[in-house]
Amino acid sequence: MDTSNHPSPLPSLFLSHGSPMTALEGHETGQFWRQLGASLDANYGRPRAIVVVSAHTSARQPLLLAAARHEAIYDFGGFDPRLYELRYDAPGAPALAQEIHGLAAAAGLNLQVLPQGGLDHGIWVPLRSLYPEADIPVLPLAFVASQSPAQQFALGAALRSLSEQGVLIIGSGSLTHNLSLLFTSGQMPAYDARELPASAEFRTWWAQRSAALDWPTLLDYRRQAPHAVAMHPSDEHLLPWYVAAGAGGSEHVPQRIHSALSYGCLAMDAYAFGPQAEALAERLAPP
Repeated sequence: MDTSNHPSPLPSLFLSHGSPMTALEGHETGQFWRQLGASLDANYGRPRAIVVVSAHTSARQPLLLAAARHEAIYDFGGFDPRLYELRYDAPGAPALAQEIHGLAAAAGLNLQVLPQGGLDHGIWVPLRSLYPEADIPVLPLAFVASQSPAQQFALGAALRSLSEQGVLIIGSGSLTHNLSLLFTSGQMPAYDARELPASAEFRTWWAQRSAALDWPTLLDYRRQAPHAVAMHPSDEHLLPWYVAAGAGGSEHVPQRIHSALSYGCLAMDAYAFGPQAEALAERLAPP
């Protein structure tokens, strides 16, 4: 891949994508995504391609969706009809898929390539704000939701060299994700509802353990984090965090670059990883 005119390695990212309605309502997270896209372009150069691991695209073994073009998939129901009219038609990255296949093989990972496409809402909802022109090639990477955090980290580590080649690696999920908590009172809470104490404890714990580079504890979060099972009855929405972290490298402190909440318990936190993560966090910090 041509690496010319790319000033520095891109940080890898974890984005909590929240409800599909974020594509219409935006709130503070949509504003943050727009700021993030502009900052990445200004400081690291426009990505040549985007590899996304989304909580909503998993398979029995890791695989790349290497179609020549993608369209938005409406993998949800019962929302505002306007949501189903939104589009995100983006080019694919079949050549990059073959390159990544080679990287994975060198790391001892069996990564399949399929000439199929489609972007679930965990991909196209944030990308519509990050890069609204839909002109950057996108390569979805389906992960195995039954694999451990350590295995997800290893998958990300196999992709690490891509950040030096202008490829943006994104894990898309949610730092907390227990949808049953949204209806404990019988109705959906307000978007800006007061945060549940368990959610606050989990998010704070995660930020603290990340800042301490405490990988053994983070990788064992399900036993050691407060309210881990309550915040993630199943952990497919958290596992993309580890893929993005692996792509950044274990020697670099993960940086929480956005802290927000929706509906009192659905986190919208974002993290950056790698040697450029701290500088990105400083650029994005409120004045």
